[in-house]
Amino acid sequence: MKPKDVIELAKNNDVKFIDLKFIDFPGVWQHTQLPVSRLEEAMFEDGVAFDGSSIRGWQPINASDMIMIPDATTAKLDPFFAHPTISLVCSVFDPITKQPYSRDPRHIAKKAEAYVRQTGIADTAFMGPEAEFFLFDDVRFDHTKPNEGYYFLDSVEGAWNTGREEFPNLGYKTRPKEGYFPTPPTDTLANVRQDMMLALQESGIEVEVGHHEVATGGQCEIGVKFNTLLTCADQLMWFKYIVKNIARKHGKAATFMPKPLFGDNGSGMHTHQSLWKEGKPLFAGDGYAGLSQLALHYIGGIIKHSKALAAFTNPTTNSYRRLVPGFEAPVNLAYSSRNRSAAVRIPITGPSPKTRRIEVRFPDPSCNPYLAFSAMMMAGLDGIQNKIDPGDPMDKDIYALSPEELKDIPHMPGSLEEALDALEKDHEFLLRGDVFTKDALHEWLDYKRTKELNPIRMRPTPHEFFLYFDI
Repeated sequence: MKPKDVIELAKNNDVKFIDLKFIDFPGVWQHTQLPVSRLEEAMFEDGVAFDGSSIRGWQPINASDMIMIPDATTAKLDPFFAHPTISLVCSVFDPITKQPYSRDPRHIAKKAEAYVRQTGIADTAFMGPEAEFFLFDDVRFDHTKPNEGYYFLDSVEGAWNTGREEFPNLGYKTRPKEGYFPTPPTDTLANVRQDMMLALQESGIEVEVGHHEVATGGQCEIGVKFNTLLTCADQLMWFKYIVKNIARKHGKAATFMPKPLFGDNGSGMHTHQSLWKEGKPLFAGDGYAGLSQLALHYIGGIIKHSKALAAFTNPTTNSYRRLVPGFEAPVNLAYSSRNRSAAVRIPITGPSPKTRRIEVRFPDPSCNPYLAFSAMMMAGLDGIQNKIDPGDPMDKDIYALSPEELKDIPHMPGSLEEALDALEKDHEFLLRGDVFTKDALHEWLDYKRTKELNPIRMRPTPHEFFLYFDI
């Protein structure tokens, strides 16, 4: 779709408003709205001005002016406004130089796609994320004050509600860790997911599957078809937008927070990946699990840089409530065919080389997809360029291994602090092709440490009172 096509789309659908969306540094969509009278082809070149100092991790107040320029190819009819509205995803630019903004995550993803072509290794990187989420019926929390702090979550299907008086309580609740694939009435969310799936399909996103996930309390997954790196990141943001808004229409709250519930599974975002060149898949071969040597080297790069990658793929303090050794999270850095306990899995696919891919299982849906996808691809390319050996595959159940067997298997960081320290030490592979700049990396590290890590570190938790009040 070109700018003139967007204008035609607006006319044909009696559109009244244009909704311009862009992603902030941590990974949340921001938006502004314009009357359709401002929709002209010039807007796709000149953009729309906004205050960059009010966006997290961006400009200082003395250099706050920025412009967002919409991408015509992202135009969709937005289903969530009272009046007909076209949604456009934007990239961010400096208003003086008209150069792309170095901290715009979407610009980083564009540079990543350009770099893979520049290497000559491939011309296309495909990503296919599986973003899990929770749907709650009641969510209450308060910012921690000097003398108090709390959160409360509730779900009509939560295992903790088996004894609640519901006038009447009909008894169908999801037991902890037994939420995978039950039918209604245990699965209370089938109709909500169907509405989400229909909205996704109507917006042009191809849906493959939708189901309840393992955890109690409303954990779900909706699988959508893979796409090229930048388009997939745009698509994931649209996915989150639709899930959150459809949930709201049903009187529920959707969250992509990785670990909202204690004692049950957290939400991951397993990310399928492959490289192609001139329309041909590069990951198919006659090596382990039908992979090419190039694909194995890509895995080697992912495993080598995984601790640094975690700063982007698992970028919140809450991410590490999920990545705990001894449970079902993929904390051990090994690869395997079929084995879902490995950090990198090679899915069982049909005989077609086009379906051959790898699945990186440690990311979670709190990530900024433009940064996470770009960083993983850069790590994989480094593996190919330097022929990094991923080691032997691990086809045993990793969780059943003895301490002696586990000691030589590397593992994911245990905290956001450890991940940020790893990124600080291991980031040269991200700077190639100017994909990530030193400025963007410095700001990411500084923002995460000052705005997230330190505030969490300074606050007591309820469980600390349980453990230590009588010390």
